Amino acid sequence: MMIFFKRFLLCMALASYFSGVVADTSSGLTIEITKGVETALPIAIVPFGWQGASSQAPFQFSSIVNADLARSGLFKILSERNMLVKPTTVESVSFRNWQALGQEYLVIGQIESVAGKYQIQFQLFDVYKNEQLLGYRFMVIDKELRRTAHHISDLVYEKLTGKKGVFSSRIAYVTTSSRAKNKTYKLLVADADGFNPRTIISSKEPIMSPTWSPNNKKIAYVSFENKRSAVYVQTLATGQRKKVSAYKGINGAPAFSPDGTKLALTLSKDGSPDIHILNLNTRSLMKLTKSYGIETEATWSPDGQHIVYTSDRGGKPQLYIIPSRGGRAERLTFDGDYNARGQFSADGKSIVMVHANQGDYRIAIMDRATQTTNVLTAGRSDESPSFSANADMVLYASKKGRKSVLSAVSVDGRMQQSFAFDKGDVRDPAWSH
Repeated sequence: MMIFFKRFLLCMALASYFSGVVADTSSGLTIEITKGVETALPIAIVPFGWQGASSQAPFQFSSIVNADLARSGLFKILSERNMLVKPTTVESVSFRNWQALGQEYLVIGQIESVAGKYQIQFQLFDVYKNEQLLGYRFMVIDKELRRTAHHISDLVYEKLTGKKGVFSSRIAYVTTSSRAKNKTYKLLVADADGFNPRTIISSKEPIMSPTWSPNNKKIAYVSFENKRSAVYVQTLATGQRKKVSAYKGINGAPAFSPDGTKLALTLSKDGSPDIHILNLNTRSLMKLTKSYGIETEATWSPDGQHIVYTSDRGGKPQLYIIPSRGGRAERLTFDGDYNARGQFSADGKSIVMVHANQGDYRIAIMDRATQTTNVLTAGRSDESPSFSANADMVLYASKKGRKSVLSAVSVDGRMQQSFAFDKGDVRDPAWSH
């Protein structure tokens, strides 16, 4: 049965959406690059120098930058064991050493313990031009070290590619653990590399459809507490949450407007599931679609003027677009037997979706200008695509054997990677803005 209808059978029958034993969230994600870019840029990231009372730095700072850039698929990282020298200051850099190793770029840095804080500085060099491209200094506390490493990765990535890095972003996802006959569902938030997972909400009933607010300070999601679906909005810093939609029938598929003041929702309080717009300040509700079919999975255009959603009004699930203030809906997709779960890129020029032909569900991107669809993945059960903030990557849920994992693919399909918990499955990913 189609993924599209599975979601609604869950809402109407309160059936379990997840199956199998899912990850122990105390373990990090295992990240495997399954397909890289042949033209990756050679770069050397020298272990950062350390000055402090202890014999070594709190952790291998440069290894995080290494892992971030390698995971992008756009950089070929020089192994530490192949480095001829390991300079940590500008004065000790000899560009000839790195030219001999075929490196185009070089990153060096230092960490110094200063009055209970850490001063971190780094430089990025163009090896063949013998010049510095970047140089920054930060003063941070202990708990900000990992985030600072990701920030450095973002700076290097943007300087060398011209596009904003997303290593400092976060991901939200849902897991479930099974002990005997009991299941526990959890909504978690973690760094983009899977570290620092934090449980946002835990329940004995299903949790699904997490979505980030535009400022990344809140998450909306569906919970089946009290055996009924309801939509909650939760503030991450405080844990405070509000039940914003608990109408009779389905309350599902929330999506924040670009200004964060509204939620698009799927509600069936009037009969069949339709798209509604909820004003979070006034709690006023506007019914956007009116159909005897299933209308769901709404997402906003970056300017907030339109909403893309999934509908089976034509017999099979396809994507439609409608003005967010109401009006006539137009069908967007015609290729394939099934197109669903659409989401705009940050520039509004593309829409990512789940695309199916003859039962194979894959991730695809449609160019809005040309209406052409490019299939990015080769899985048979790929779902829940989510654009990165720079629209270079798509995070999605897929199958690896019998195991459910997170995967990511570049928008040109040339780079692919999988994120798997050591002990189970994970689903419903959402990338922060």
